[in-house]
Amino acid sequence: MAKPSTRTYSRHSRDAARLLGLMLRTARIERQLTVEELAERAGVSRGLVYRAEEGDMGCAIGAVFELATILGVPLFTPDPASMALHTANAEKTLSLMPRLVHRSRKVINDDF
Repeated sequence: MAKPSTRTYSRHSRDAARLLGLMLRTARIERQLTVEELAERAGVSRGLVYRAEEGDMGCAIGAVFELATILGVPLFTPDPASMALHTANAEKTLSLMPRLVHRSRKVINDDF
């Protein structure tokens, strides 16, 4: 039985999850895999496969990414070299940013 949803998600996030779920289902059917076969290959339950295909926001992201990889659904970019380049660029950008974000403790006197 699924846990009751206590978190709210934006419409855009729900739509993105629904689209990914539809892409997973389409790819599974095109590859003529049953839910049981896909679940076994991914090492997850049939219920998780069903929930991922429905766009359930409570599925573990790692499990959904593994399903997508098995089915050949592209995540971000289909080219591994391009993904490596994007990852390297993101890591480079993050290395130039501060590690922590601190709130300013200085009290601003804006009483004119």
